[in-house]
Amino acid sequence: MLVMPAFAAASAPPHTTTVVRADPKTGHLVRNVLMQPRAVTPETHRDLEKIVDRIADEEGVESPLVHSVIRAESNYNPNAISVKGAIGLMQLIPTTARRFGVSDAFDAQENIQGGVRYLRFLLDYYQGDYAKAIAAYNAGEAAVDRYNGIPPYAETRNYVLQVAKNLKAAREKQAAASPETARVDEEAAKIETYRPIQASTGSDGRIYYRTP
Repeated sequence: MLVMPAFAAASAPPHTTTVVRADPKTGHLVRNVLMQPRAVTPETHRDLEKIVDRIADEEGVESPLVHSVIRAESNYNPNAISVKGAIGLMQLIPTTARRFGVSDAFDAQENIQGGVRYLRFLLDYYQGDYAKAIAAYNAGEAAVDRYNGIPPYAETRNYVLQVAKNLKAAREKQAAASPETARVDEEAAKIETYRPIQASTGSDGRIYYRTP
């Protein structure tokens, strides 16, 4: 868990709840700010889609990929805050926000800009390997590098699967709107082959992973 930094707490929008929990690893008390669900109107959704398309084009990232990540991360809620302190549409943690030049992670345009720049970095770093890039967006580059691929974490494996499904649907939607610019769905097909992983604790206290 991450302690919310002062700048994030001060910038947090209304309708938030502060929760103090014990970190299961360290035993230390950690304060988290949780955002109550808020509906995104169709008009706001359309405006956000236009911003995503523009920024994705500027940064040279496939627009359906950005939409797929946003859908998996926040479902287009610009005020979303996770229990780990990730903020906004693309759920940027404070260190990632600063790394990619985001001063206000609650600003939708800045948040998208930072998230897309991070995706661009990951795609370049992994030489266009969508599966590794998406896994790293969730778990970080260090974890992907350590396992030389998608880490054996249930959350990350399921995340990659969800983004792959979103990407397939987004590409089909784009192809239906502009069939002449439709792309072959090879990368989505690759990452969709990863099956969800379920974690369980055995009688010996160890964590075991299995696919259904």
